[in-house]
Amino acid sequence: MSADIDFASEQRTAAEQHTDSEPHTAGEPHTAAEPHTDSAQPGHLDQPSDFDHHSDDANADPVAYYARFRESCPVGRSAAHGGFHYTTRYADVARIARDDATFSSARSDHGGQGVGIVIPKGPGLEQYPIELDPPRSTEYRKLINPLLTPEAVERLVPMIERHAARVVDEFIEHGSCDLVRDLTNPLPAAVTLDWLGFPEDDWAKLAGPVHDIFAAPADSERAARGAAGLAYMDRRIRELIAERRTAPRADAVSALVAGRTADGGEFGEDELVSVIGLLIAGGVDTTTSLTGSTLVHLARHPEQRRRLTESPDLLDTATEEFLRAFAPSQSMARTVTRDTEVGGCPMHAGDRVLIPWVAANHDPAVFPDPEQVRLDRDASRHLSFGIGSHRCAGAHLARAMFRAMMTQVLTRLPDYRVIEEGLVPYPTRGNQSGWDAIPVVFTPGPRATGTTGAARALTAPTPLRVTSVRAAAEGVVAVGLGLPDGGELPAWRPGAHVELRLPSGRLRQYSLCGDPADTTTWRIGVLREPRGRGGSAELHELARPGATFTVRGPRNHFPLVDAPSYLFLAGGIGVTPILAMVREAAGRGTPFSVVYGGRTRATMAFAGELAAVAGDALTLLPQDEAGLPDLPRLLGALDADTAVYACGPAPMLAAVERESARLGLTDRLHLERFAAGDELETAFDTTANRPFEVRLARTGGTLTVPADRRLIEILRDAVSGLSYDCEKGYCGACETRVLAGTPEHRDSVLSDEERDAGRTMMICVGRCRGDRLVLDL
Repeated sequence: MSADIDFASEQRTAAEQHTDSEPHTAGEPHTAAEPHTDSAQPGHLDQPSDFDHHSDDANADPVAYYARFRESCPVGRSAAHGGFHYTTRYADVARIARDDATFSSARSDHGGQGVGIVIPKGPGLEQYPIELDPPRSTEYRKLINPLLTPEAVERLVPMIERHAARVVDEFIEHGSCDLVRDLTNPLPAAVTLDWLGFPEDDWAKLAGPVHDIFAAPADSERAARGAAGLAYMDRRIRELIAERRTAPRADAVSALVAGRTADGGEFGEDELVSVIGLLIAGGVDTTTSLTGSTLVHLARHPEQRRRLTESPDLLDTATEEFLRAFAPSQSMARTVTRDTEVGGCPMHAGDRVLIPWVAANHDPAVFPDPEQVRLDRDASRHLSFGIGSHRCAGAHLARAMFRAMMTQVLTRLPDYRVIEEGLVPYPTRGNQSGWDAIPVVFTPGPRATGTTGAARALTAPTPLRVTSVRAAAEGVVAVGLGLPDGGELPAWRPGAHVELRLPSGRLRQYSLCGDPADTTTWRIGVLREPRGRGGSAELHELARPGATFTVRGPRNHFPLVDAPSYLFLAGGIGVTPILAMVREAAGRGTPFSVVYGGRTRATMAFAGELAAVAGDALTLLPQDEAGLPDLPRLLGALDADTAVYACGPAPMLAAVERESARLGLTDRLHLERFAAGDELETAFDTTANRPFEVRLARTGGTLTVPADRRLIEILRDAVSGLSYDCEKGYCGACETRVLAGTPEHRDSVLSDEERDAGRTMMICVGRCRGDRLVLDL
């Protein structure tokens, strides 16, 4: 689901005329929310700008188009479409999207009549709550949010996977299909409309018009057909509202109808029609766009498709990168309410301003090498769901539908091939990007109605208790984790890792290095990194028997594939996944050899345990005694079918990659890279954490937040429909008003001025500087 839906905004051609305008210079101070360098050269006031996000150049390559302006004139003015300001940098886009008081989403006469959140404006019904500003929009968000929380969406996953399998069944025996017509449009439509409560007869009738609006050229017969379909949708929504008022069911429309305004009254029919229409449009075509763009990319990059096929759990991380790279909603617009300045460019009340998510998502100040798609990049800062009060409420549902479709394709259509000459893009990518047609061929397969995607264990954060802690080497602890009741944990295979959410809010991944046969304990090894961002130090401080951490997993991006023999290369703490793999290979009776290097013998964790399993197949190489591994000798002497597995520091893996490429071994090389630290993550010391009270102003309750628990964990149990997403202090979804008390800010969204004011906070990572907070909850 996207942050913006405009039923009319795409009914224009890419060849619309534009005029010149005057650019402005860049260079305003940066804040925690605005990570950027001042390397861009300013534009010149006497050089007119030809910026037009609907132009042929922009449609051909939006990323390159915005990059060109970011480098020459990052904030400027265009006379196209009646005149507007444009932005190109993450910092500026995020600032404008979060400042509802200065940059309004509401309709006005400025820039013409019609939908106010796009440039140019177009006709269409007012869309609640996205075309409203707080506080008017808040009531509608409170109506929607409880239906789309992570917990609520998790309950929908079996239904989503059932629909995904059914939709693929319809064409899998044929050996060809159009992925848009046959998968990426009908699946989101079925899920969204089933969830809302529409009967099956309506699904195709409502899905088609939404896609037609985005994909049809202006003034075409298809565009007219789409508009007629939207009129039908309006009628059907009203009929369903009436039915649910008299006979409610267990569906989302019934919940919306039962919702109450702040004064206890019912929401009016027109209000509900607007909300439900937005949910339909947001649930259908934006997810269609994301999935189609991703599938085209993977067809063109088979090595990444192979990685996802071999390591399906990698899709969880890769989803955020695909969202960053292929944002369905390319841009939105705001109207300036008072004179201000952005990036050195004066803006006046009544001016229109474009905020392009696609440009922010490709800003190299936030995403290094943004033109590259990196499956293991932490891209959770992307703005594809927006930021601020209008951040997409359906983000969790969109991810769930995307994962279901991708899983079906990767497992059931693994050899699909896109017919490039049959690809049909949207006529303009200025506001929405996507494909109208993606013809593919593949090896026919059997129907599988009733099957679902692979179960994902502990998909929701689950409290696990520390059962044991011991020193595994100098600076390394081995930590055992188990369910508080001692029950069985989900099964795992060598190469798997788990995510720990630390009390600070930091999220860290650790490879499982115990015995998969032990069903009640997961073991991880944690290296204390003095020059890190603080996560390892926090875990070393807090990991004591009886302590509790919330955990998700296991996930496996580094699976041990079958091979006649193996060479395992481990460096430092990279031994953790290798240890489990060696145990598995030994148990199978598969030939293997292990080379394990470290700074000194004392720093090499689990060396004794590894030796007990590997015996003479193990070579220990403490660097201070034996130097670095002789990679040309090790890799050059391999048998033709030996698989190579390597995990360790980045320099080691780079050396292994170079030598493997030189010897032609890349197709047999499997790497596990340590998750790169996020240099934009806010650094803070958690050792001074103290308990505090939080009072909920709306409900009147008072809760205690212990020193070793996060504020959001306590609030989640007490507040229905709490809005949150990344839980890292990046996305702004959980921003909450502070009515009293002094918050301790640990996010990277708020500016220094906003931190000092203390009027809001990110409750996923923030705490209290005193003994008590009062929140507007």
